Amino acid sequence: MSRIKLCGLRRACDIEYANELKPEYVGFVFARDSRRYVSSEHAELLRKELDSGIVPVGVFVDEDPGRIAALLKRNVIAAVQLHGSEDEEYINILRSLTDCSIIKAFRIGSEADIAAAGRCTADFVLLDSGGGTGKSFDHSLIANMHRNYFLAGGLGPDNVGEAVRTLAPYGVDASSGLETDGCKDRDKMTAFVRAVREA
Repeated sequence: MSRIKLCGLRRACDIEYANELKPEYVGFVFARDSRRYVSSEHAELLRKELDSGIVPVGVFVDEDPGRIAALLKRNVIAAVQLHGSEDEEYINILRSLTDCSIIKAFRIGSEADIAAAGRCTADFVLLDSGGGTGKSFDHSLIANMHRNYFLAGGLGPDNVGEAVRTLAPYGVDASSGLETDGCKDRDKMTAFVRAVREA
């Protein structure tokens, strides 16, 4: 069964919804230019309310590895998702500071992007259309992906079931597809989780 990551949680009620639905992962966005940004202090408060069986993932864009390590040490997050220009040297530096799981996101537009994702030494890769736009990419490109990956980009309750049945990704990741008027929607989150599990 594909794992589920509900990303961009920032309100107390978002955590309540997640605790009810029991996804494997939730994401806190620490990129300051994102409308889903949460401060480390706010994320820490949310983390304290999160079910202990759900892994909190910190989402970063070209962040100082030391800051990431500090959040891990404080147990604000338990895994890391990188969405910037982080290269292998960066990943190695981060590994020297922590032993947490690392997910590296790739914007997929060509077979070359798939090949780059395949070479990455992160624990997992996330295949995305990029930037939290809510749009998908050409899933036929994934045919040559031979490692575990999270599928993201344009996923919502109406299409995630088919994506899981067709592609069988290790995990699926959604944010904007779970929102109404910029906020997480309990009904959409519930329908999304149900669609994945029924698939």
